[in-house]
Amino acid sequence: MTQRALDPSGDEPNGSHGPPGNGRPVTIDAGSELDPVHPVELPERTPAAGGGGLTAAEVAERIARGEVNDVPVRSSRSVTEIVRANVLTRFNLIIGVLWVIMLCVAPIQDSLFGFVIIANTGIGIVQEWRAKKTLDGLAVVGEAKPTVRRDGVAAEISTSEIVLGDLVELGPGDKVVVDGTVAEADSLEIDESLLTGEADPVLKRAGDPVMSGSFVVAGGGAFAATKVGREAYAAQLAEEASRFTLVQSELRSGISTILKYVTWMMIPTALGLIISQLVVKDNNFKESVARTVGGIVPMIPEGLVLLTSVAFAIGVVRLGRKQCLVQELPAIEGLARVDVVCLDKTGTLTEGGMDVTEVRALNGTDDAYLGRVLGALGASDPRPNASLQAIIDAYPPPDGKGWHVTQALPFSSARKYSGAAFDEGDGQASSWLLGAPDVLLPEEDPALAEIEQLNQQGLRVLLLARTEGALDDPGTAAGAVPSALIVVEQRLRPDAGETLAYFADQRVATKVISGDNAVSVGAVAAKLGLPGAEHTLDARKLPTDPDAMATAMEENAVFGRVTPQQKREMVAALQSRGHTVAMTGDGVNDVLALKDADIGVSMGSGSEATRAVAQIVLLNNSFATLPSVVAEGRRVIGNITRVATLFLTKTVYSVLLAVLVVCFQVEYPFLPRHLTLLSTLTIGIPAFFLALAPNKERAHPHFVRRVMRYAIPSGTIAAVATFVTYLIARHHYAGSGALDAETSAATLTLFLVSMWVLAIIARPYTWWRICLVAAMGLAFLVVLVVPWLQDFFALKLVGTTMPWTAVGIAVIASVALEYAWRLVSRRFPV
Repeated sequence: MTQRALDPSGDEPNGSHGPPGNGRPVTIDAGSELDPVHPVELPERTPAAGGGGLTAAEVAERIARGEVNDVPVRSSRSVTEIVRANVLTRFNLIIGVLWVIMLCVAPIQDSLFGFVIIANTGIGIVQEWRAKKTLDGLAVVGEAKPTVRRDGVAAEISTSEIVLGDLVELGPGDKVVVDGTVAEADSLEIDESLLTGEADPVLKRAGDPVMSGSFVVAGGGAFAATKVGREAYAAQLAEEASRFTLVQSELRSGISTILKYVTWMMIPTALGLIISQLVVKDNNFKESVARTVGGIVPMIPEGLVLLTSVAFAIGVVRLGRKQCLVQELPAIEGLARVDVVCLDKTGTLTEGGMDVTEVRALNGTDDAYLGRVLGALGASDPRPNASLQAIIDAYPPPDGKGWHVTQALPFSSARKYSGAAFDEGDGQASSWLLGAPDVLLPEEDPALAEIEQLNQQGLRVLLLARTEGALDDPGTAAGAVPSALIVVEQRLRPDAGETLAYFADQRVATKVISGDNAVSVGAVAAKLGLPGAEHTLDARKLPTDPDAMATAMEENAVFGRVTPQQKREMVAALQSRGHTVAMTGDGVNDVLALKDADIGVSMGSGSEATRAVAQIVLLNNSFATLPSVVAEGRRVIGNITRVATLFLTKTVYSVLLAVLVVCFQVEYPFLPRHLTLLSTLTIGIPAFFLALAPNKERAHPHFVRRVMRYAIPSGTIAAVATFVTYLIARHHYAGSGALDAETSAATLTLFLVSMWVLAIIARPYTWWRICLVAAMGLAFLVVLVVPWLQDFFALKLVGTTMPWTAVGIAVIASVALEYAWRLVSRRFPV
């Protein structure tokens, strides 16, 4: 008969488990603030008929009938969706139509912009396909493997292999993957809050229904699958939740907002330009069409969406190499905005394994007898967690007959202790409690001073106490007689200190939240160099008022004896003060806090339920991977903000140039080939490198405002300077080649001003950024001096007066740019 003794320390190491008796650690928790759960006596358990599960023949028969859990689980978009999303866009349609027109009326060099779009789209498809392969591969690694009993043998299988009628075993932290009916129950408590919103777990008995999407918080058992595939209650929700969700982010929504405004500006401006160039001006028709298209194409920031997608996709691939599964891509961006990280000590700062270093007998209890009691407690649980596994390693089960478990009291984070009653044989019986000393002992007990000294060393201390009362009596702890202190040493993660130092250096506040004793947790945190580790607070003294709680959260760094419900409240309190909160955890009592946090991070060895609600899963169980995720997010946000300014500066000056051309009734100064060259050298190539460069600056909100506050003055200055040069050139040149000479002078000014915008965006300078800017300038110089490139791009500077005038205007514009950027930074801070 199976029973479970639970982590009595108030915290949980992880939620992994396997078939009964495999000895791997598990997480068991009540999931919220609860009244004590009544113990369930073993004789009351009612196993289901057919407890051995389906036979191989029955499984084959159900597969043949199609009664298989075949719900497709996708962590990313399909290849078809990727191609469609990159090809079928509003701006691709506009550019495609303009490209076809240009192929009909102008030389091939005026149609180069179309080939650039094809190349960009191809790059976007390839990069997102690489990201899809990475995501799908990691999703298989991190997939939940439910334990199914067939032919009397329990084995882990893929969720998609479950058939109707399968007997699926459940343990603490397991997610219910299909709908079913409980067949076996040992104090089985299931949390259905993700489906129903009800926070309190439900005690399930044989015959009760269970719904897919719920998860086990305590106890164990098995259920028979009654609905599989798309018929399961949460199948559609689960499928939808696992989809590629790139669009749901501030970055993407901000870019969509910008593109919407660009479209509104572009339509009337383009219509005015068409009328101006084709109707009002009596020029060569093909030449007028080419210049009209040349004015419309640069208004479209086509590469901005591409670079955002590519930056996200490359981020996924980079993190995938570090065994980090990003279940929702905006999480990369979100973690970069985080300014508070809440850590669950066990499994994050410490490793899952523990060691019993000392057992101190109290009140004259015999050491040999203590060993038998501890051995019996350990043997009573087929799925021991880290604390109990340490006791099992130190104390084998008692030899001979006797020591049968007759009753068990499940552990809950609200109580902070568990209990078990034994028939010792020879007519002897005893009941024991194992849990937190500061909960089981009265405040004046002299043993607490001794325990405090151990806690200050970072040691975990459990109290074994004998009780004569019924285990379900709320006052049973008050009458318990202390028998021993079990001192357990936790193994610190070797990389945890470096990770905490990284967050401190990045000005990200770290809060350690644990169910353990606050002093003990503070000592562990101090060993790892956590700033503020001396500021500890027992969560039982935490104020219930949200504002007062938020103040306490900001003033302290370490919190002990925290219940699952308090974890949720702590996250909400920090968010109420405007903080962006990330929560890490691996146990089932972290699920609701992970769900409420802005970003939830789970360890790969965590419970199935924890992994299901987390946006980021660290499959290598290494807390040290988090800085890589933060750095990747900062790279994406910081760099996309940079390059967005480049793209939108071009949009602004293109719209304004078109407006000025319409107002002054002159020919548009550029052919498509000119702006293709300028866009490639001052935006396209530099933006690609800048978007993928490292960027450690913490992400800031208000993406649209941050971009537009620089793009509007930069684009305005560029447009005015270019148009002034163009008007001066129109008065300077005369004759048949005048328009080409005027275009070349205007192109020179616009290039130099755009280069200065690029030089500002590229700051702070590094050797490769200087080389990048210099290379773009050199490339333009090559076009100006190589004869066949002059002919290809129709760029030839005539004389010396006008070219130097163009340079002089560009210098004045660059000075104005510097002044405008500094003024904007002071007057319109974000």
